[in-house]
Amino acid sequence: MRVLIAGATGAIGSRLVPLLRAAGHEVVGTSRKPDRLASIEAAGGRAVVMDGLDAASVRAAVLDARPDVIVHQLTALGDGPIDLKHFDRSFAVTNALRTRGTDNLLAAAAEAGVSRFIAQSYTGWPNERTGGPVKTEEDAFDPHPTAASRQAIAAIQYVERAVTEVGGLALRYGQLYGPGQAIGHGGQMVEMLEARKLPLVGGGAGITSFCHIDDAASATAVAVERGAPGAYNIVDDDPAPVSEWLPALAEAVGAKPPMRVPAWVAKALIGEHGVSMMTTVRGSSNAKAKRELGWAPSWSSWQEGFRGGLG
Repeated sequence: MRVLIAGATGAIGSRLVPLLRAAGHEVVGTSRKPDRLASIEAAGGRAVVMDGLDAASVRAAVLDARPDVIVHQLTALGDGPIDLKHFDRSFAVTNALRTRGTDNLLAAAAEAGVSRFIAQSYTGWPNERTGGPVKTEEDAFDPHPTAASRQAIAAIQYVERAVTEVGGLALRYGQLYGPGQAIGHGGQMVEMLEARKLPLVGGGAGITSFCHIDDAASATAVAVERGAPGAYNIVDDDPAPVSEWLPALAEAVGAKPPMRVPAWVAKALIGEHGVSMMTTVRGSSNAKAKRELGWAPSWSSWQEGFRGGLG
């Protein structure tokens, strides 16, 4: 098939190009930055400049490519560090890409007669923070998100609703880690741990579901070829509380154990959303992705991933 990857130089898109080429697909990859097109071509794809927030730019790229499948990986998450205290401010461009950008891609896809559409979503902090520790795709989004994340969760809900209503798939990636990620050698979170600037907040009872970056890409490659419309959690088999994985990450990178601080102290530094991610968020189950996509993570647990998959 001919696959258009919107955002082919991002963390997942850049890994997806060679996977799809190896599977025999023709790949057209887009980037809003002309100086990044060479990496798409080096991986075997045809590179196109496209601005996801410019409807005319999106239409031209899609109509020129005439793809069978569109993979929507448009974000601005690599443009700088995330400020947990001002979460929506950090996600402003990504939120726009998940709303206006999605509309632009879907309109162009309809005009071009695209038969399959896959979009990036996220699972973890958007889960409802009550009830059991691990949620499925049938569970609700958090009806009472933190004030700093309301726009971000609304954008995630928007892209999922828009895509699934037209028969597409929304892939809810968990907390990504690995080479080039914030949780990876040289990444923002690892550097904070090494500098003892990433403490364990409260009891660290928040549950995290991880996904190695290569597993996120492999799941997306699978979804290009199969899977019914709907949302899928793309996470490993081992949801874990922050109290377990944060000290383990410190040990894996040779840092000292994280300090412990009470939630009321941390709130002044990382805000309500940061404290929530440490103390009340819920994890996610990958049972549906395993059952319906036939996908399973190569790094089945963050425990082995931290030891050997950080890059």
